[in-house]
Amino acid sequence: MLLLALDTATPAVTVALHDGRDVLASFAQVDARRHGELLLPAVDRVLRAAGVNLDAVTGVVVGTGPGPYTGLRVGLMTADTFGLALGVPVHGVCTLDGLAYAADIPEGPFVVATDARRKEVYWARYEDSLTRTGEPSVDRPADIAERVAGLPAVGAGALLYPDTFPDARAPEHVSAAALAALAAERIAAGAELPAPRPLYLRRPDAQVPKNYKVVTPK
Repeated sequence: MLLLALDTATPAVTVALHDGRDVLASFAQVDARRHGELLLPAVDRVLRAAGVNLDAVTGVVVGTGPGPYTGLRVGLMTADTFGLALGVPVHGVCTLDGLAYAADIPEGPFVVATDARRKEVYWARYEDSLTRTGEPSVDRPADIAERVAGLPAVGAGALLYPDTFPDARAPEHVSAAALAALAAERIAAGAELPAPRPLYLRRPDAQVPKNYKVVTPK
């Protein structure tokens, strides 16, 4: 097994290579506006650090969000392209699950929350590092304060809103190393990983203008 993992659902562009037992190499850079520019060089850097060629990869793991439309689709499209070019499966893993897996919280329950912008968070509740209860949601922190009261929380969204998440902890952003390790563990257990389908949870900011004039000739 040689898994290439990547995620662009948060401000971090993160890539890792995992052999089914250990992380061979990983890289991450936080820059919310340069996902498309940074991702492929990051893949090349990780492969060179591990001393392997791209054609040795047996599977691709990609974070499916939730996340902003533009950033999230960079990772998903890149993962699909690698899968097609190499003829290998592409596995989707919820980005929040990757954060939960990397959280240093020995006992649950706890919350994972990432920054959804617009003064909102993408979030989900976990019973432990491997068990999410329910589907991810997007909400204003104040609207979920009672539901998460008293729970530790990880992620950039938790760190941004201390009134709602007073017990906020690292990691701030997901790491591809955690996504790869989680995927490898699930594959080894015989679990079927979901298809790489994006968790957008809301419409993109860019919209087609309404009532625009047609200027092409009839």
